[in-house]
Amino acid sequence: MSLRHRLTLIYTGLLSGVVLLLSIVVYALVSVVMVNQVDDRLVLTSERIIGELQVLPTDQMDFRLDAFNIIEEIYFQVWSRAGQLVIQSENLEDLDQPLDTTAMAQDSSVFRNVDFNERNFRVLTIPLTLDDEAFGLLQVGLDLVVLNQTQSLLQIVFVISALFAVIVAGVVGWVVTGQALEPLEMMARITKQITSTDDLSQRIPVHADRHDEIGALVLTFNQTLVRLERLFNAQRRFLADVSHELRTPLTVIKGNVGLMRITKTYDHESLNSIEAEVDRLTRLVRDLLLMAQAETGKLPLMVEPVEVDDLLFEVYEQMEVLSEGKHDIRIGNIEPAIVTADRDRLKQVFLNLGSNAVNYTPAGGKIILSLYVRENWVQVIVSDEGRGIPKEELGRLFERFYRGDKSRSRHEDTVGFGLGLPIAYWIVRNHGGRIDVETAGDKGTTFSVWLPKSQAEIPTRPMDKIRKNRKAQEKRD
Repeated sequence: MSLRHRLTLIYTGLLSGVVLLLSIVVYALVSVVMVNQVDDRLVLTSERIIGELQVLPTDQMDFRLDAFNIIEEIYFQVWSRAGQLVIQSENLEDLDQPLDTTAMAQDSSVFRNVDFNERNFRVLTIPLTLDDEAFGLLQVGLDLVVLNQTQSLLQIVFVISALFAVIVAGVVGWVVTGQALEPLEMMARITKQITSTDDLSQRIPVHADRHDEIGALVLTFNQTLVRLERLFNAQRRFLADVSHELRTPLTVIKGNVGLMRITKTYDHESLNSIEAEVDRLTRLVRDLLLMAQAETGKLPLMVEPVEVDDLLFEVYEQMEVLSEGKHDIRIGNIEPAIVTADRDRLKQVFLNLGSNAVNYTPAGGKIILSLYVRENWVQVIVSDEGRGIPKEELGRLFERFYRGDKSRSRHEDTVGFGLGLPIAYWIVRNHGGRIDVETAGDKGTTFSVWLPKSQAEIPTRPMDKIRKNRKAQEKRD
């Protein structure tokens, strides 16, 4: 059974139960009210009859029938102490039996429903006493034909209403659940199409004015498809790039090995070429393994006190080697700072940012390394004068396998595999910090690495506020 059928049945069943319960309650209340009205009428009638009864000196009862207006649907009988019928209303004709035989033995007033002559009556039986001595019984009955007709009419109305409510509930429930579940059915169809065609570009249509849970689910599903499509495209592009990059070193290695096998000798140049290509492959495998460990949260960290200022000077010296004297690399503001972190991982982060600055800054351009202490945070800034990063690339800068525009680099062959920045991002994140990026056209790019001083007590103060304070301080300076 489909979800639509189940929801419709549940909705119809609940509404039917409510209608049935409401009908029972209304029917019971109406019946009780009408029975109480009948009982009140019987009591008033019995009081009037008792008021017209007279006890003669011979202990016989007399009733002035002409003083009492007989109502057609009301019947009464007066029985003597000896069980003889003394008086009865004219509409009873020649009935010589009590209206309620069972109540004749009662010594207190009692209401009962009785049937005789194929009709239903409500009968009130009252013992008649004089000076605490019983001398007879009075039975007053009222024909319940109106009550019975009303109850029958209510039953018919409630049955028709219940059937109508069930039918309407079924139709409305079927239509409403169909409209509500339409996006889910569409999701199932599109998912099957994606599975059969491997086409992640398909999306589920969603109305802009839909703000319920299903609308949120559709939006989330579409966002997931966008992310999956982007990830698959990135992986496809990465595999193509890796295949291309692997082809060259493997070809070089195979060629040199084949040459040495033919000449049955070896030369240092061939061995150096093989060693360089093996180192390149090793770096690629190492970066992939490190990225996998970072993403799974299993990145090993050897946490210890690290002097960030000394570490930054080491990075500066290695950047000078990478630059080969083609850039103006400077040390800006430096403040003594110590953080609890993995020294080698932090050096890897700063070297990665520094090498990117060297690769994407034209010859003669300025690169500045700075270090600030902001209360419980340490901020390391790497700024360059390169072409900057396009706005459409900023959101994907730290994505795995993503590589920016090669035209921004000084040398096309210096562009890596798109793993450097994601690795730096995960290393900083595993230290409880974050990386900010600011870029503006041809004015260059600035990377800011925020690190907490202590891993035991990571500050919770928003870094945006710290950054605003820094800009205000720099303006004053």
